[in-house]
Amino acid sequence: MIPEPRTIAAPKAMTFDRLLEKIRYEGAYPTRERAEEALNAVLGGLGAQITGEERVAFAAALPREAARVFTGEAPGIDPAPAARFVDDLAVRTGGTAAT
Repeated sequence: MIPEPRTIAAPKAMTFDRLLEKIRYEGAYPTRERAEEALNAVLGGLGAQITGEERVAFAAALPREAARVFTGEAPGIDPAPAARFVDDLAVRTGGTAAT
């Protein structure tokens, strides 16, 4: 007798609200609004960095509201090195490279 093939359930898509709550908790942000500001800054920065198939796959994995922020930034011709990306993000969010 041949065993039945097992199927792997796809992970449940994360909602935008759940994503914000996770960011708020993990980032120790005092409010949902502050967590959303941080998310928008990160997604905007990544949107300017990621191109091609990676960009499409990343946007598809995000909740719709987050994908709009990510794809709202046109990718640059020459993405910044990681260290500069982190430094730029720290400036935009009022944080430090460590945060």
